[in-house]
Amino acid sequence: MTTVKDLQPHPLDQVHRLIEPGPVILVTTRHHGIPNVMTNGFNMMVRHAPPLIACTIGPWDHSYEALVETGECVISVPTADMATAVVDIGNCSGTEVNKFEEFDLTAVAGEEVQAPLVAECFANIECRVADSSLVPSYSLFLLEAVRAWTDPSQSQPRLFHHRGDGTFTLDGPTIDLKERMTKWQYLQ
Repeated sequence: MTTVKDLQPHPLDQVHRLIEPGPVILVTTRHHGIPNVMTNGFNMMVRHAPPLIACTIGPWDHSYEALVETGECVISVPTADMATAVVDIGNCSGTEVNKFEEFDLTAVAGEEVQAPLVAECFANIECRVADSSLVPSYSLFLLEAVRAWTDPSQSQPRLFHHRGDGTFTLDGPTIDLKERMTKWQYLQ
């Protein structure tokens, strides 16, 4: 039987590497008419309906001011084939670079928010800030999805997940356990 003496301690400042749930995403904003895109690896679903997404965006991010002032953004979900560009997007600031031009991204107008969708991404979710009460303490925005889009030409997207140290995991095979989800049939 395993006991705690058989286990190795893990540094608390690296706990996020153990349970990082969400894929790497791009967050777009539009501020004073200028679009911007940032990379984000700290995000998660909070609720099904209405759909709420938690996303950490802090004052160190150029997009923070735009999100605070406009109360809206788009969460764009890139696929693994975009990983290099997505990492590079995260390594520069929108204060210095027009990231849409620099990384050959196509900005597409949405229907509910002013922030642009990213045409190259598998999915785009137009969002409005639903709750900003955790922003001062945790830089955590709760975003309500108000419109969502997927690219039908990307029928089996492989998303990627940041492990917190510059390495990433890719989505693997899908397993279907719907018949076992007896308590959650309404989600299917």
